[in-house]
Amino acid sequence: QVQLVESGGGLVQAGGSLRLSCAAIGGRFSPDMMNWYRQAPGKQREFIASITSRSRTNYGDSVKGRFTISGDTAKNTVYLQMDSLKPEDTAVYTCAFDYVQLGGRHWGRGTQVTVSS
Repeated sequence: QVQLVESGGGLVQAGGSLRLSCAAIGGRFSPDMMNWYRQAPGKQREFIASITSRSRTNYGDSVKGRFTISGDTAKNTVYLQMDSLKPEDTAVYTCAFDYVQLGGRHWGRGTQVTVSS
C-alpha cells in the first residue's frame, strides 16, 4: 500500500518562498507521474503542476513562472518550489502520484500553505 507524506507547508509573507515535498512510502513501483493540486476554502481543487517519469513538466496558468516542480525518482519524491508567493496562493496543497502498473492514483493528506499580505 502506497502512502504519500507531504511536508514543507507553513506561513510566509507575500513575496516569499516555500518548498514542499511529497514522498511515497511503502510502494514497490515508481510513479509514472507526480502531481500537485491545491484547494482554497470555498473553491474547487486546482491543478498546480505535474512531472512525468521522463521529467516532462506541466503547470497551471496561475503558477507559471513562479512555481517549479521537480522529482527524485530514486527517492519517489516530488518537490514544489514556490517563489513570489501571493495571498491568493493560500490553500491546502496535496500531492498525487499516478501508477500505471497499479491502475490508479494515490493522494496525500495535504499541507497548509498560508501567505500573508
